Amino acid sequence: MSAKSPYFLLIIPMVLAMLAVAGFGFFFKAAVPGSCAIILAFLFWKQLKAVPDIWFVIAAFLFSIAGDWFLSNKGNSFMMFSAGIGLYLFAHVGYLWFALKNGRIHTLFTIVLLAGYLLFFFVKLYPALDDTILLIAVLLYLLISCLSLGAAFGIKLPSLIKWSYFAGVSLVLLSDTIIALNEFTSYSTLNFLILPTYYAAHMSITFALIRRGE
Repeated sequence: MSAKSPYFLLIIPMVLAMLAVAGFGFFFKAAVPGSCAIILAFLFWKQLKAVPDIWFVIAAFLFSIAGDWFLSNKGNSFMMFSAGIGLYLFAHVGYLWFALKNGRIHTLFTIVLLAGYLLFFFVKLYPALDDTILLIAVLLYLLISCLSLGAAFGIKLPSLIKWSYFAGVSLVLLSDTIIALNEFTSYSTLNFLILPTYYAAHMSITFALIRRGE
C-alpha cells in the first residue's frame, strides 16, 4: 500500500484508536469515527451525485460520535442514557440505508438473527428494564440493529466490499451487545472488547466504502 493509495489514510483512525484504547480521553474516542467520516467526505465530496448513499454512512459516523458523548457523560442520568441510545439508533439507520441502496435485506439471515436477539432481550435484558421508555428504546434499537446487519448481509456489491461492510456492522452490534450486558446484567468480563470492536467497525466500513469508490 503506497502513500498515494487512499487506504493509506486508514492509518489515521488506527493511530487514534490505539490512543483512545490507551485511555487518552474522549477526544480520541470521537476522533476515530470522526476521522473516518472526514476521510470519506474528502474522497467522495466531488462524487455526491454518483454515490449519495455514502453520505448516509458519514452521517452514521457523526451520530455515533454524538451517541458516544451522551453515553460517556451519562452518569446516573436516564435522559442522557436514552439520548445516547437514540443517537446510536440513527447511526444504524444510516448503515441500513446504505445497505438497502445496494441490495436488500436477507430474509432468512435476518429472521434467525432477530430470533436470537429477541431471546437475548427477553431473557437477559427485559428483567432488568423497569422503565417503559427505556425498554421501548432498547427494543427498537435491537430491531434496527438486526435489520441493518440483515441488510448488510444482503448487499449486492463485490465480495470484498460486501464482507468488509458486513464485518463492520457486525462489530458494531457485537460492541453494543457487550455494552448491554454490562449495563443491564452487570456482566463485565468482555468489557475489554467494547472499544476495539467499536473502532474496528468504523475502519472496516470505511475500507469497504473506499474500495467501493474505486
